[in-house]
Amino acid sequence: MAPLSTQLDTDLMKQVNRQFVTGVTVVTAMDGGTPRGLAVNAFSSISLDPATVMVCIQRTSSTHDCLFRGDHLAINILSTAQLDVVGTFAGKSDDKFKDLDWAPGPFGSPLIARSSAQMEVEIRERLQASTHTVFICRVVHAAVTENLPMVYSAGKFFDGGALAPLG
Repeated sequence: MAPLSTQLDTDLMKQVNRQFVTGVTVVTAMDGGTPRGLAVNAFSSISLDPATVMVCIQRTSSTHDCLFRGDHLAINILSTAQLDVVGTFAGKSDDKFKDLDWAPGPFGSPLIARSSAQMEVEIRERLQASTHTVFICRVVHAAVTENLPMVYSAGKFFDGGALAPLG
């Protein structure tokens, strides 16, 4: 009997992933005196006590090495008013912070104005997982606004405040 292949078709996996609704985040950090960041949908809470989260960053990202060297990073949960921000941070611009309203958090990481929520985290572990690094982080600062969150599914962005309840 031939062994089962563990290699899944990339297009099939893209279709599977499009069925999962995610939040939209921009992960930011300081690289010396220069702010850096990228759009990330691979974010999750791990624990509430102690407050622990994870983000997954592709190693080929131009922001990866800055994050890997750093002690802290920020996770900005984008709001419905930030379609312009997600477009900028999903791209390859050399200066994604040009004309962006942001301020340093208590540990220096860039917190983006108009976000639905923000947290600054201390990087505790860096795990290598295939093409990505999984950053396990302890939350050291958090803020939430009344701005409704943006969500992503099937290649499109949606108003997270307009979701219909199922019951």
